[in-house]
Amino acid sequence: MTYLKLPIFEQTGYVVLDPYDQSQDAREWENLVFVDWKSSGDTRFAPLASAYGEMECDGFWNHTPPKTDKDGVWVPENVALAPRLTERAKEPGANIGRCRVIELQPNTYSDAIYNLHRDDNNRLNPEGTGWIVRAFCNLTDNSDSVMILREDKDNPATETRIPLPAGAQVVIDTQRLYHAVWHPGNEPRYCLITSYESGPELDA
Repeated sequence: MTYLKLPIFEQTGYVVLDPYDQSQDAREWENLVFVDWKSSGDTRFAPLASAYGEMECDGFWNHTPPKTDKDGVWVPENVALAPRLTERAKEPGANIGRCRVIELQPNTYSDAIYNLHRDDNNRLNPEGTGWIVRAFCNLTDNSDSVMILREDKDNPATETRIPLPAGAQVVIDTQRLYHAVWHPGNEPRYCLITSYESGPELDA
């Protein structure tokens, strides 16, 4: 199938953006409604946008009617609690699918390697439209934590580690790269994760 993909992802599959000054914003994630949803570790998620605006985190294709990870519907309760996080997600102007804050409990390197996975972002995505990628905006200061990326899940030589201090921002083709976070801290890590459709808005 042929999709619109951005050239900046061709070589590595990810782009590290300039860090965001997280200290200027309120800690809105502390007041969000979280759903007990396990994904790559001991996690909970607070949905800001879901398939049809409900307080849930399932893949868009598991709904009736099913759809691809685009055209997310804002979840009123959490959007009201996190207006700045919502605006940050909207800032690129690209089509948004799932948008949520993840809470990840501390883990080990072995845990992270076990949890390496690729996403199925583009299931049901119509051919000829924009390829879906994901942005990760770290909210808490997890200077000892890293996002682990691998081209080959079982080959450490393909591993890249991206540090995760507060304000770290990276956009990843998570259907191409295996990924997981190694978070050795003592407190949960929080991160805003947003699915975006590739196109001129995101390229800007």
